[in-house]
Amino acid sequence: MRSIPGLSIGAITMLVLFALGACNGPADDTHPDQPVTKRRAVFKQFTRTLEPMGMVARDRKKYNPQEFGVSALELQKLATQPWVYFTPDSNYPPTRANPEVWNKPLEFEQAQEKYQATVRQLVESARIGNLEVIRAAVNDVQKSCKTCHDQFRSAS
Repeated sequence: MRSIPGLSIGAITMLVLFALGACNGPADDTHPDQPVTKRRAVFKQFTRTLEPMGMVARDRKKYNPQEFGVSALELQKLATQPWVYFTPDSNYPPTRANPEVWNKPLEFEQAQEKYQATVRQLVESARIGNLEVIRAAVNDVQKSCKTCHDQFRSAS
């Protein structure tokens, strides 16, 4: 190992260990029921389900009405799932939920309802099959996600 002028081997070792420690992922979910892990899994599935629909809406993927309809119905099913995992005892690392979730439960519930309503509209748009209407519905779902994240999700 080459030395770096002005730094001892011990200092270099400490810097390397510090850098490696900074590469660790988020804290483990140590709660016995793991509500943070469960809600995160549902939110990741939201993304995996919505992304291809967003690509269709932005003309980056060919529109397949049957595939789109299946995805919209899957998102509708998912849209009801994560909220039960926002229990009063689930505000701990590795959560990214903002304390507003618990401080403003009525507003958080309204954001959930708005999201679910936009997803229902997306399902209806998929059933109709008009691509312009679908584009607007996908945009509304994405706006609903962003609005909720802006108010109820911390940046870290």
